[in-house]
Amino acid sequence: MSESTDRSKIKIEEAKDKVIGAIAETMDLYGLTPSAANLYATMYFKDQMTLDEMRTELEMSKPSMSTSVRKLQEIEMVKKTFTRGSRKHTYVAEKNFFRSFMVFYCHMWEREVKMNLEATEEAQEDLIDVIKDPTSTPEIVAEAKKYYDQLEESKTYYHWLTDLVASIRSGKIFEFLPKDQQD
Repeated sequence: MSESTDRSKIKIEEAKDKVIGAIAETMDLYGLTPSAANLYATMYFKDQMTLDEMRTELEMSKPSMSTSVRKLQEIEMVKKTFTRGSRKHTYVAEKNFFRSFMVFYCHMWEREVKMNLEATEEAQEDLIDVIKDPTSTPEIVAEAKKYYDQLEESKTYYHWLTDLVASIRSGKIFEFLPKDQQD
């Protein structure tokens, strides 16, 4: 190889390292450990990798690497693929950041809505019991009504969040926020 080719290859590796570093640094937003984030960032520039290749390239322990791959699969940032003629599993990183964002945050928002609406409904039932209880004092009834109304108002947010998830999943959000916006 010529000196010019060597310099170019070094520059390419440096460019990749910059992006790998930035991706790994920000993956905490997805709840990833630094080792899982580094694994994803490294896989981003690979067509596919086996578990052995991951371990060798990242010098990770087998348990840490397996845990990282499993977590990345759970949030759909890495997929297991089939390679004809090979007994080893190969994995591919999701390269579409829109899809990664949509899958991860929609899942988190749906979880938030489900958990909080269930808790709100149960709490409101308890508050109704207090409001209807003939032994409750007027002060207690007023306090229960105040909290009931506060919880009722919070449902607006959860219904909005449900609509947001639906608009993201359907792609309708891109009518309002096109993907191709430039600075």
